[in-house]
Amino acid sequence: MPPPRDAAESPHKGHRGVRRLVNALFFSLSGLALAFRHESAFRQEIALAAVLLPTALLLPVAPAERVLLAGSVLLVLVVELLNSSVEAAIDRIGFDTHRLSKRAKDLGSAALLVALALLLLTWAMLAWPTLAAWIAPPRPS
Repeated sequence: MPPPRDAAESPHKGHRGVRRLVNALFFSLSGLALAFRHESAFRQEIALAAVLLPTALLLPVAPAERVLLAGSVLLVLVVELLNSSVEAAIDRIGFDTHRLSKRAKDLGSAALLVALALLLLTWAMLAWPTLAAWIAPPRPS
């Protein structure tokens, strides 16, 4: 006999409506705080974002380019959070070396490398021409 349709899969999924949204907000804020407190890579990427996001807003580029610049920075933060969550789950299982644990951690690290490469490529293509002009204005002839 199947469970009733309204039976929760988890005791943490029992709330609905606004209460669920409020809980989700607080769980998300807790996750950000935990990442900042326990993940040095996340703190480094937050420092990078603190520089790049205002720069993206101030650069004289088209709105779509501004979104790409900011989005590439935010993507790095998202991938770092996901990578950290995979690492925490693997560490929860055990600290012994296992080939599948190593694979999961390495894949998360590779995802972060791809996100960082995308950030570098995006900023090199869209922001560098403007930044280079600011740094070294054209010389009078």
